[in-house]
Amino acid sequence: MNRVVIIGGGWAGTAASISAKKIGADVILLERTDMLVGLGNVGGIMRNNGRFTAAEENIFLGARELFEITDRFSLHENLDFPGHKHASLYDVTKIEPEVRRLLISMGVEVNLKRRAVDVVMEDEKIKGIILSDGEIIYGDVFIDTTGSTGPMGNCLKYGNGCAMCILRCPSFGPRVSISQKAGVNDIVGMKKDGSYGAFSGSCKLNKDSLSPEIRYRLEKDGVVVLPVPKEDIQMDKLSKKVCQQYALKEYGENIILLDTGHAKMMTSFYPLEKLRKIEGLENARYEDPYSGGLGNSVRYLSIAPRENTMKVKMVKNLFCGGEKSGLFVGHTEAITTGSLAGHNSVRYMKDKELLELPTELAVGDLIYYGNEAIQTEEGLKDRYTFAGSTYFKRMMKKGLYTTDLHQIKNRVEEIGLLNIYDRL
Repeated sequence: MNRVVIIGGGWAGTAASISAKKIGADVILLERTDMLVGLGNVGGIMRNNGRFTAAEENIFLGARELFEITDRFSLHENLDFPGHKHASLYDVTKIEPEVRRLLISMGVEVNLKRRAVDVVMEDEKIKGIILSDGEIIYGDVFIDTTGSTGPMGNCLKYGNGCAMCILRCPSFGPRVSISQKAGVNDIVGMKKDGSYGAFSGSCKLNKDSLSPEIRYRLEKDGVVVLPVPKEDIQMDKLSKKVCQQYALKEYGENIILLDTGHAKMMTSFYPLEKLRKIEGLENARYEDPYSGGLGNSVRYLSIAPRENTMKVKMVKNLFCGGEKSGLFVGHTEAITTGSLAGHNSVRYMKDKELLELPTELAVGDLIYYGNEAIQTEEGLKDRYTFAGSTYFKRMMKKGLYTTDLHQIKNRVEEIGLLNIYDRL
């Protein structure tokens, strides 16, 4: 049958679809909502700090397609903001249709509003995915990119309730962990205080709800920094964020807005009545999550134990990517893990040795380091991203961070992996 079934259509799932399709697989992509790229519909930040290096490594490995799209739809390039250099901000209002068109043009069978709820198992292998309407989708190999966010009960238990984020669990039904349904005990990430999960790191404001001056500055410069009144500064909120690369003093003392089509506000949530005290935000309105004055989505509650090839342990034909594969933060990180999972799913079907990206590359080192770190309690309290915090420090210490394209290409070429994703 030569069929790869991918569950979850976020950045990791779409990346896995592309890399599997390019080397000859029949690919079925199942997404429970009516849009692809998941949190990419409200994200928008690329190429900041070590993500530049990682993006270019992926491109030289052959995983170029999604980076070409985000580059093409960038509203701002080479942008600096607190703690971050040379960022690109893509337009979140335009990215999803372009990704969908790409997958369909490649021959990927894209199935929207198809929610996976269970698996059919036989001899430690998944034989099929059971959908909410009872249909069974059979395949040879499966990739779990269902993420780690929600469902509503988890946001209520570990957060401030369902804030109606872009994932829209009340409308499309809750996320279901395929690895857990296959009998694997998923790993749960923690906050610094030992409680489970972490809040998504940003909110989106409607641009039209900003003052004309703030909107002009935002669209011209890409970033606006507005001081928070001293009486409203709460530095303890920073430790609750998914995105520890933004858990800096500047993000506690200021409202930092980025232009990603919406006005991306770099805080997990902020009471609306206090937000409207800030000059220029008197009419501010949330776009995502709708209840951003109260809370945000809670993530890192469902991580599959895996090998560095992205194969899930204890299930012979299951791979994983994105947040399902570790305490990783960001689109570049999801594309990295998803691309490798898709490539190795076809290698598995063809009885070829699975590819493990070497630690001489930042992309390989992140996959390795993230897997090692979560074996400890302290590691479960951290997050791993090319853009900052623990892993970016490691990346710089190892000399992996660079913006020199020739150096990055030579690094990939010297280990014999140039355009590896284009071939078996």
